[in-house]
Amino acid sequence: MAVPKLEMRPLGNTGLKLSSVGFGASPLGSVFGSVSESDAVASVLEAFRLGINFFDTSPYYGATLSEKMLGKGLKALGVPRSEYIVSTKCGRYREGFDFSAERVTKSIDESLERLQLDYVDIFQCHDIEFGSLDQVVNETIPALQKLKEAGKIRFIGITGLPLEIFTYVLDRVPPGTVDVILSYCHYSINDSTLEDLLPYLKTKGVGVISASPLAMGLLTEFGPPEWHPASPELKSACQAAAVYCKEKGKNISKLAMQYSLSNKDISTVLVGMNSVKQVEENVAAATELALFGKDHETLAEVEAILKPVKNQTWPSGIQRS
Repeated sequence: MAVPKLEMRPLGNTGLKLSSVGFGASPLGSVFGSVSESDAVASVLEAFRLGINFFDTSPYYGATLSEKMLGKGLKALGVPRSEYIVSTKCGRYREGFDFSAERVTKSIDESLERLQLDYVDIFQCHDIEFGSLDQVVNETIPALQKLKEAGKIRFIGITGLPLEIFTYVLDRVPPGTVDVILSYCHYSINDSTLEDLLPYLKTKGVGVISASPLAMGLLTEFGPPEWHPASPELKSACQAAAVYCKEKGKNISKLAMQYSLSNKDISTVLVGMNSVKQVEENVAAATELALFGKDHETLAEVEAILKPVKNQTWPSGIQRS
């Protein structure tokens, strides 16, 4: 039986088609443990070979290391620039947050140099809830429009954790100004609140990227990192679900990936990868879903375990004034 190619999905009104699985490059910045340059490049090559055409990074990841590593990987592909889609971000840096027009304008040049590219497809304001949303509307996004006119970026996006930031900004900018939103931790088995926002985003013609289908490690056999902001109750429920899957000979991470991939209104599910093995596992989750559909039985059991903590989220950490 031929293995199906990764599905390509349209991204809002951009005309771009993204692979249903996107390559999250934050781990290439050694954010979750050190990654060698050769492993970083190999994972990018393998992702592209298996049909992933969307790569997402930020100067914040690994204090610019992620962009540099991704740039080396993309260069090693040796294919025309039009064959892959790259997204990076602005406004969040190792030094802190700065959404000023001056800083984001400088930011794109720094990012292009590190990525070894002439333009990025999507340039996103990073974790905007930590800044002033009114500044993002009135200063940052107009500055990004100038970068679009200059040909340094093709499309504009915004990212963050609380879902209300997206409606706040999209209700205040001219239609068609913001092309994409990137939401994370709100479309996975334990929290599917992004779903309520999808009809609104569709009416605005905005493409949707959903990141962190594994809820930043909650939906894994190893469990989340020490610093994970979820409540003890949510952590223990996810741990119980992971144990249940393991006892049944199933993997909760694969189940979680397939849950997130099965909503076609989400253009791409962005997942962090830093090894050839991780790339292969993520693509396998998508191809198995295409061939055999979801594992409804295990999913129903896991959803039952997580029901008491369903849609429980956590604060971003810094309140906006």
